[in-house]
Amino acid sequence: MASPTGGVKPMSLEGRLYRERERLSGMTSEERAWRAKFLKDQILSPNEPRHVPEMYTELYNPIRRAYRKPLDAFGKLLEPVMGVTAAQYTRYFAGKFLMTVAVLYAGTYYLKYNANDWTRKGGWRVVANRPAVFPGNPGFPAAPERTHPSDYASRGFKNAPI
Repeated sequence: MASPTGGVKPMSLEGRLYRERERLSGMTSEERAWRAKFLKDQILSPNEPRHVPEMYTELYNPIRRAYRKPLDAFGKLLEPVMGVTAAQYTRYFAGKFLMTVAVLYAGTYYLKYNANDWTRKGGWRVVANRPAVFPGNPGFPAAPERTHPSDYASRGFKNAPI
């Protein structure tokens, strides 16, 4: 079974000195030297992080690389204008925006063309409520719009063009 640490139990490299209170309670000169070396090791060199192009082809399968290609090209166009970080954020949010628009369009299409009416068994049934009419409002008491039994649960049959 795979593990994020490769089977090795994770441990803190800072030891007990990761807490400020521990450092303030007193450090030996050996601990102080070790802490200084640890902090110096945390500083990255100017050419970090390294971009290795082969890692992209190793980490992503061909299908994923194919559907990522349009937005990757869009991000590459934006890099000289916006900078690397801003272009990556824009590429990320542009992808999420396009997926949201696609889901909304698909949902709208489904709801519009798969309505529940008398011609089909399934589909979404949308029922509109009558407006509330209170005493003192014009039109009170509200005249019933449905007076015959055939007015109820017709599911659009009375308005059919056939």
